[in-house]
Amino acid sequence: MKLKTEQEIFELEMISNYVVPIGIFIIALFILYRLALIFQFYYASLFNKPVFTHIYFNRNKLTLQQYAILKQESIFYRQLDDKNKQYFEHRVATFIKEKEFVGHNELEVTEQMRVTIAATAIMLTFGFKKYLLNLIETVIIYPKVYYSTSHNTYHKGEMNPQYKAIVFSWEDFEHGYKIGDDNLNLGIHEFGHAVHLSASKSDDISSLIFNKGFKKLTQYLQHNKEVRQRLIASKYFRTYAYTNQYEFFAVLLENFIETPSQFKAQFPELYKQMKHMLNFKFAGY
Repeated sequence: MKLKTEQEIFELEMISNYVVPIGIFIIALFILYRLALIFQFYYASLFNKPVFTHIYFNRNKLTLQQYAILKQESIFYRQLDDKNKQYFEHRVATFIKEKEFVGHNELEVTEQMRVTIAATAIMLTFGFKKYLLNLIETVIIYPKVYYSTSHNTYHKGEMNPQYKAIVFSWEDFEHGYKIGDDNLNLGIHEFGHAVHLSASKSDDISSLIFNKGFKKLTQYLQHNKEVRQRLIASKYFRTYAYTNQYEFFAVLLENFIETPSQFKAQFPELYKQMKHMLNFKFAGY
């Protein structure tokens, strides 16, 4: 009987000394986590930006070849300050690591393809806290214009959420990023669709800011007939923009990235909304 009592005392001591404090600690952590989430959403709603965008415990590194390509090919990267360049490199390396790159029609996927495609995606989501575009698992690359079985027509590129894939004609992708001021960029356009679609299906901080901004943008145009008329009359945005809301955003994004000064001068309110939606506060934007 005495041994049993000692065992019970020992168990009670273990519970009071270890189990209860651990339980309280776990509950306290959960409460703090929930409070942090509430604060982040409140902050984002109030200031139209995340509390923080870049916190990494372990940064992925580009190879020397990948770094050389990024430095050579990405104008956006070269315009960043040193701190943001390091963040950008990590995100590009992570995108390359996380996504599968597949060449079709005997196309060999090169490091230049991986880096320039990844850099385009990361450029558009660089102001996002959640940046990897989880709707995309595979990047499919054709040498030239290809026949899309999904749409039964020839395409230069497309976003296919059903297969979690984004598809490019390399010839047209390369042409888009080599000519950086004609507002025709296949990579920006198709990744623009991915950003828009991803935000519409997500509830993270960056998606909240994006969706709120897009709603304000569309309401602004709905309530300002003269602005809509100026948009069309200016011919600054190609007519494909007026196909639907997704094409509208993708075309606006091409212009926003490639000719920001002209965009801001002609349509300052639209420029302001785009900047808020993307949390673009770097590289001269």
